[in-house]
Amino acid sequence: MTVNQIVRIVAGFFIMTSLALAHFSGQIDMSKLSWLWFTAFVGANLFQSGFTKFCPLDMILKKLGVPETTANSCA
Repeated sequence: MTVNQIVRIVAGFFIMTSLALAHFSGQIDMSKLSWLWFTAFVGANLFQSGFTKFCPLDMILKKLGVPETTANSCA
């Protein structure tokens, strides 16, 4: 597993955990349609992409010709 994958998994986990904690503490109501579902989608996508290496934005950016790394990268 690479650093990039671990970062995606941890970031997605933290986003979904913070939403769950806010929901179960009564601060937000996730049973109603709101913009928080967009946040949940982003968190879930980050989490799954860490395991599957599938990210829709990655595919879109590659098709647009955006380079994956820069010439001056440290990696």
